[in-house]
Amino acid sequence: MHMDGETPPLQETMPPTRIILDTDPGADDALAILLVLASPEIKLEAITTVHGNVGTDKTTRNALALLEFLNADIPVAKGCSLPLNKTPHSWGGHVHGASGLGQAKLPEPKTKPVDPHAIDYLIQRFLAKPKELTLFAVGPLTNLALAIRKEPKFAEAVRELVIMGGAIRSGGNVSPLAEFNIHEDPHAAHIVFNSGIPITLIPLDVTYKCLLTPEDIERLLKIDSPIPRFVRDVMADYMAFYSKYEGFAGCALHDPLTVAALIAPELLHLEEHYVDVDISGGVSNGKTYADFMKVLKKPANMRVALDVRGREFVELFVERMERLCNLAQGSVASTRHSARPAAEDGGGSIG
Repeated sequence: MHMDGETPPLQETMPPTRIILDTDPGADDALAILLVLASPEIKLEAITTVHGNVGTDKTTRNALALLEFLNADIPVAKGCSLPLNKTPHSWGGHVHGASGLGQAKLPEPKTKPVDPHAIDYLIQRFLAKPKELTLFAVGPLTNLALAIRKEPKFAEAVRELVIMGGAIRSGGNVSPLAEFNIHEDPHAAHIVFNSGIPITLIPLDVTYKCLLTPEDIERLLKIDSPIPRFVRDVMADYMAFYSKYEGFAGCALHDPLTVAALIAPELLHLEEHYVDVDISGGVSNGKTYADFMKVLKKPANMRVALDVRGREFVELFVERMERLCNLAQGSVASTRHSARPAAEDGGGSIG
C-alpha cells in the first residue's frame, strides 16, 4: 500500500509504542538510538546487543556508554558474538571506526549489562507481555533466530518486528547482491523471515535515499550542546568511507530509517510480498529476494519499503535531534533540583 500525507505533529498525548531494540552499535545504530529517544511516540524499554559492525564486547560497551551520555536509564543485555553458520567478517572498523563509534570519545560506562543473555532476556520480556512489545532489529538477526528456536512461543508474543536489512531491487553493500546485516547471518535471517512474526523490512532500496549531508551536521552544530558534536564525531569515519568508496559527501541513514515505520509511516511506500534469503553459499549468498511475480505461490510474509520521501525523513531526523538537544538541556536543569526517578519497567528516555 502507498501511504501519503504530511508529516503529522508530535502526538505526545498518544500512548507511546513500547519497543526493544536489538542492535550492533555502530555509527548509524547510535543515531537510531538518538532518534528513538528523541521521539515521544516511542518508549525504549531495553537494548539487546549483537555482533556486527564490531564485536559484541564493543557493541555492548557502546550501547551502555551512549545511554549514560544521554542520561537514559535503559537496561542492556549482551547477545551473540558469532553468526549461526559462517565466519564473521573482520573489516567493520574502517567503516565505523575501531571502537564502532567513529571519532566519538565517550567515557567508559559505569553500568553493566543485565545478567540474562540477550536471547533469554528477549524471551522473558516478550513472553511476560505478549503482543505488547514491538521489536526493532538493526543488526544481524542472530539473537532473534535463536530466541525463536529456543522458545516456540516467542514469535507469537512479538507484536511487530521492524528490520533494517536486505537489498531487494538495489545492489548490495557487502557483496554485489547482499546487504551487510542479512549477509552477516543469512541463516538467522531465513529463520526470522519465516517465523510468522509480523515484519516490516527497511532495505537499502530506501535507506540510500536518506542521505545526511555535511550541511545537515553544520545546522545541528549551531546548537550549543554535546549531542550535535557527538553526531559529527560518530559519523566522521562513516562519512569518510562514503566519500572514498561511494563517491558522495554524506552518508545514508540506514538504521534511523527504521524508526520512520512508527513515527512517520506516511513517508514510506510499503508493499506486501513473500521475502526470503539465499543461503545456498554462492555469489548471491545472503541476498534478500521478493517474489514479485508470485511464482512461489507463498503468502506474503512481510511489508517491504520500496520507496521513501528521503529528504523529508532527513529533515525529520534533524528536527528530532534539535528536539533532543532541548530535552537534554531540560533534563540537566531538572537534575540540579531533584534526583532522577527510576524508569518504569526498566526503560526510559531523555526528558
